[in-house]
Amino acid sequence: MYHRFNENKYPSTNIKMDIFKQQLEVIENENIKFIHPDNFKTSLAQDKKNRKILLTVDDGLLSFYENAWPVLKEKKIPFILFVNTREVGSYNYMNWDQIRELYNSKNVEIGNHSHSHEYLVEETSENIKDDILKSIKIFKEKLGENSEFFSYPFGEYSLEFKKIIKELGFKYAFGQHSGVIDETKDLWELPRFPINEKYGELERFKTLMRTLPFKYRKIEPQDRYLLQSKNPPKVKIQFYENIKNLEQISCYSNEGNRWRNSKTSFTQNNILEIDIEEKFIGERGRINCSLRENAGFWRWLGIQYVVSEK
Repeated sequence: MYHRFNENKYPSTNIKMDIFKQQLEVIENENIKFIHPDNFKTSLAQDKKNRKILLTVDDGLLSFYENAWPVLKEKKIPFILFVNTREVGSYNYMNWDQIRELYNSKNVEIGNHSHSHEYLVEETSENIKDDILKSIKIFKEKLGENSEFFSYPFGEYSLEFKKIIKELGFKYAFGQHSGVIDETKDLWELPRFPINEKYGELERFKTLMRTLPFKYRKIEPQDRYLLQSKNPPKVKIQFYENIKNLEQISCYSNEGNRWRNSKTSFTQNNILEIDIEEKFIGERGRINCSLRENAGFWRWLGIQYVVSEK
């Protein structure tokens, strides 16, 4: 997942174009194929042995259109551009003519990223629904249709937000928690690796290209909106069977506003309990679990909780 390209004063959401081009070369050298959004469903169900990437870009910023789009267009690389409709045509954002140019390309999907891009997860159900309905209406007016793909603003969602997205007809929704997609994942809380100047450094990017999915049945608590009365959460992950060396898993969390190795233990039925000792501080609580595989590969699972002030 990308945002800005060559906007160096925003390092937390920016990638430099020379690095981006090198990342594309890494993907090519690793013989990883790009997924066309039209084939996303088929890709999940079939051809599970080959590594594939779905490239996504959030917000529809002008720096993407000016810097990255010409490269992707020339290389015929498919991707999803997620657009929040309120900002279209405003300063530093693409306008509808530019978005339609991409929409008319056979390799581009214009995904829905809400209307306002506010912290919708903290809004009432009525306000969330009104915001998304407004974006759907504008999509239909400007492009003739709404997308099946949705990207949660800031990657933040709750059970209620997810329910609304499903009810409004979206088939897929993406967060910003890191991880690898496979056929067992919930289609309305799909992970992505956020790429920026810090987390897009080339050696780390090469490591990301060698990550594999963790297959799990469920994660508790299921609601990723965390009330203070339930902070810290009692986290449990029920994995699928036949994951080799699962007892060697390592998990880290940012509890107490400091990344640390979390205490873990296994119970029956492949359930991993992660002991979060301190409250998550700030807006987001994160947990990342990894397991070393053969030939330099890693299994990776990221969890992100939105921490409520209430």
